[in-house]
Amino acid sequence: MAAIVLIGAQWGDEGKGKATDLLGEKLQWVVRYQGGNNAGHTVVLPNGETFALHLIPSGILTPGVNNVIGNGVVVDPGVLLTELSGLEDRDVDTTGLMISADAHLLMPYHVAIDKVTERFLGNKKIGTTGRGIGPCYQDKIARVGVRAADVLDEKIFAQKVEAALELKNQILVKIYNRRALEPAQVVDEVLTQAEGFKHRIANTQLLLNEALERGETVLLEGSQGTLLDVDHGTYPYVTSSNPTAGGAAVGSGIGPNKITTVLGILKAYTTRVGSGPFPTELFDEWGEYLAKTGGEVGVTTGRARRCGWFDAVIARYATRINGITDYFLTKLDVLSSLDRVPICVAYEVDGERVDEMPMTQTGFHHAKPVYEYMPGWWEDISQCKTFDDLPKTAQDYVLRLEELSGAHISCIGVGPGRDQTIVRRAII
Repeated sequence: MAAIVLIGAQWGDEGKGKATDLLGEKLQWVVRYQGGNNAGHTVVLPNGETFALHLIPSGILTPGVNNVIGNGVVVDPGVLLTELSGLEDRDVDTTGLMISADAHLLMPYHVAIDKVTERFLGNKKIGTTGRGIGPCYQDKIARVGVRAADVLDEKIFAQKVEAALELKNQILVKIYNRRALEPAQVVDEVLTQAEGFKHRIANTQLLLNEALERGETVLLEGSQGTLLDVDHGTYPYVTSSNPTAGGAAVGSGIGPNKITTVLGILKAYTTRVGSGPFPTELFDEWGEYLAKTGGEVGVTTGRARRCGWFDAVIARYATRINGITDYFLTKLDVLSSLDRVPICVAYEVDGERVDEMPMTQTGFHHAKPVYEYMPGWWEDISQCKTFDDLPKTAQDYVLRLEELSGAHISCIGVGPGRDQTIVRRAII
């Protein structure tokens, strides 16, 4: 029996899809446990095919793996159907995909409110994707949300939508001067979409626990990253859910005592999308170099990612918050061709050195990176198969990150392909 949590250890976009794909053949189940279509996982198969996944777990690309959209996910029906159709058009078998009956549905009014709210905030905006994720989670917590199981009872579903729109239309019309949404139209639209996925709705909590009792391996796959967690991230510039390891148990229905491994994904440098503090962010030619060489464009949003050097302070924080047992370091190849590679080992806040995350939002906004420098390397490492194949200076860089982060770096990505990974220690 093994339940493995896979989480991003930075601000998301660390390469979680690659890690899931690497483990795929040893897994029986892959579960998305939080978030929605505001995040994307990119997987590159050995034949060069690239897949961008937004709602569907990365295990969908490995034959024989059961895939679950867990109760902690918010599901946009239209996006789900489009993604399924795109996979099926490319001959991917999607029959093993299941949706938790308790997963909340992202409705058209959530998207409408998200867009007008962000526009209304102006320069104070959070930097959301505008896909309705936050408003959907708000309804979930306010206990007025619509769950996947509700589409199985059309009368109850219609009642819930009508009740929700009584308030939502007041907000759209009287606060934002937008047109009201017609309840019957929303009901018809979503129920029509539901015909394409309601056969996938299941009691996934029961299925996952039964699988663990049979000795099968379950991977719990988070989206976004630790620093975007609504409780433990750089609030308020965060997502609306808990991508940290603690959210995996809640968002899947698996007890925390069944989690055996927490695999954190670290990029060999740091990126962020949207607003919020970013101590190591670069505004010079090196930032442009990382963005161009690393192909730093959001899978879901298409927005350019902000780039900076590796931040060991947030890595240590992620290790502690998540209980990380192993790290998968990605995109080490992007740092080739540098004479020296900076590592942020601490911050300077108001003239004082700070070795851990500042407690206040103001402190983190004012944090300046304290760097140490490692010798770089010029060799092409994309074909390296073992740790010893790496140049000595690249090995030293990895070992220093391991020391600073506080957890073993078990896998190293040296390129985007499925086979471009060095395994120092097996995760499974």
